Amino acid sequence: MFGIVATTADWPIIGWFADLLGALFNLLYEGMSRIGIYNVGVAIIVFTVIIFTLMLPLTIKQQRGMRISAVMQPEIQKIQKKYAGKRDPATASKQQEEMRMLQQKYGASPFSSCLPVLASMPILLAFFPVVQNVPRYVEGVRRVYTPLVERLMNYPGSAEMLQSVGQDLPFGLGDYDFTQIENVYTLLSRFQEQNWDSLMEYFPTLGYIITDTRIELNQINTFLGIVMSETPWNMLNAAWETRAFAIMALACFIPVFSGLTQFISVKLQPQPAGDPDNPIARQMRTMIYFMPLISVFFGFTFPAGLGLYWGVSAVVRTVQMLFINRSLNKKGTDALIEENLKKAEKRNAKKKKASPSAINSMAMKATRNLEESKGAKESTPAPSGSYSGGGLAAKANMVSKYNAGASTKNETKDKKDKNNKNKGKGDADEK
Repeated sequence: MFGIVATTADWPIIGWFADLLGALFNLLYEGMSRIGIYNVGVAIIVFTVIIFTLMLPLTIKQQRGMRISAVMQPEIQKIQKKYAGKRDPATASKQQEEMRMLQQKYGASPFSSCLPVLASMPILLAFFPVVQNVPRYVEGVRRVYTPLVERLMNYPGSAEMLQSVGQDLPFGLGDYDFTQIENVYTLLSRFQEQNWDSLMEYFPTLGYIITDTRIELNQINTFLGIVMSETPWNMLNAAWETRAFAIMALACFIPVFSGLTQFISVKLQPQPAGDPDNPIARQMRTMIYFMPLISVFFGFTFPAGLGLYWGVSAVVRTVQMLFINRSLNKKGTDALIEENLKKAEKRNAKKKKASPSAINSMAMKATRNLEESKGAKESTPAPSGSYSGGGLAAKANMVSKYNAGASTKNETKDKKDKNNKNKGKGDADEK
């Protein structure tokens, strides 16, 4: 039911993070309003700085992992070249073993640089819908929309008219049910300048309240002359028609700012050493230019608030990495490797200390192995002459053995009876 970016707010895990971040963003906005700051753009900047500061430990861990990974790259390439073109299981096993030994040599984990990124992704994705649909999370902004939303809900036939107005939004809205009040808030939060004009045409009797809401929203949504809910591309097109070059420059500011800061941020990432033609080196070179271009595209096509968030987050990451890289350079790669090895030893020591649950698990595993071994012995093919299946020869052999067994039993019984008779006769003679 929600738009392209807002749909992430309804994903199971991302939705929980979005609700949490939305509640924190609401607290921040309410706190800022108490000191007289009613501005969504300023709130986005402050909140982005806070979030990325809290994520600093993950960023440090990621940078350390990437440093070690960059040092390991030449040796990784040697192993890959050594086993290039060999696909048999034995060779693959040897290659994996050498990779494990290399990781042990540096105290590295295969996921040391990936896990921090994966851990931070839900937070980054969850902040997107919060910024894109501010009224859903921030009560102070929602209160500005509420009088207009209530009038629209009570207006006869408003659902169909709102559906028509929503078709002109960037990327469209899809099939929204505008009898649901939350969807009306979502629609209005994504309005561009021309959409307000269309709303006025469809609801002429609500002209005064539409104008008042529009003015108040522009006051709290405008930052550096840019309306946070407006897409820079829409601003650029409108300014081009009137040849308003100052507005055109403002429209380009956030996308260019976002792309430039993203370029600097990616450029500060540790580059893999060794052969420049290896896949990781090529991937890093591609990322240096691809990510800034993506940032520029997002900056133009999504609301300016999202572009501002994207750019500010890149600035915060850049500042953090400057300090992190300075600290890591001062420490040196050898010291990092030594720390990694000590941490690896501690992890291994913890693994060797078997807890009661681990001992129980090992005992169960041993019992299971014994049972499997016993089952394997029982299922071992029988020697020649025994019954081993349903073949004719096997069945004949079984019958032969059965008859032989029965014959032996009868002979034993006859001998026993004969002995008993002889014994009885001897006893009678003695008497």
